Amino acid sequence: MRVRRLPGAVADYVRSAPGTYVWLLVLFVTTVALHRMSPQFEESFLRQRSTNIHELSSDPVRAFITSAMWMDGGRWLPYALLYTVFHAQAERWLGTARWLVVCIAAHVMATLASEGALLQAVRDGMAPQSAVNALDIGVSYALAGVVGVLTYRIAAPWCYAYLTAVLLVYALPLATSPTFSDFGHFISLLIGLACYPLTLGRGEPWNPKETLAALRG
Repeated sequence: MRVRRLPGAVADYVRSAPGTYVWLLVLFVTTVALHRMSPQFEESFLRQRSTNIHELSSDPVRAFITSAMWMDGGRWLPYALLYTVFHAQAERWLGTARWLVVCIAAHVMATLASEGALLQAVRDGMAPQSAVNALDIGVSYALAGVVGVLTYRIAAPWCYAYLTAVLLVYALPLATSPTFSDFGHFISLLIGLACYPLTLGRGEPWNPKETLAALRG
């Protein structure tokens, strides 16, 4: 009986986070399209939809929108899992509008911070001039922001363990072999944590201990 109910449960879960799964559907379509392109054409195509310095300077709104619709590398399944674990949970908890605010804030502000730092490095001669056309595309900044805001979804003391883990995940690359993308990811995480006001009035935090007790009972 439980197996028969599984498709219905999955459908209900997807319907409870429409923004997450519409976005995933768009990413699936664009990923399939990328797999049909030649490597040479793919690189040129993605650069035109990137949030690099050149594209942000010429048409920032288009750059922000199109860069969130494509993934460099063509690996969709890992993101389907990450979207289900993080984005869907955040959307179900916050509601679609507030979840979208977190995503946009992290995507836009972290991009501006990382590309601004890169532009300064180019001007100071610490990065080559070609960096203005660097490939900077994907959905990881929005994901990092959502990972950050989910800290407030978890009850204490579990939230502290979660926060420690995500800080390590995003801070270690920045401390060991930093790139401008690593800097952007860490900024995105901080933006997610700064979105605490959006979490007010969204119900009691989730307590893993209560969930485990219910499963055992």
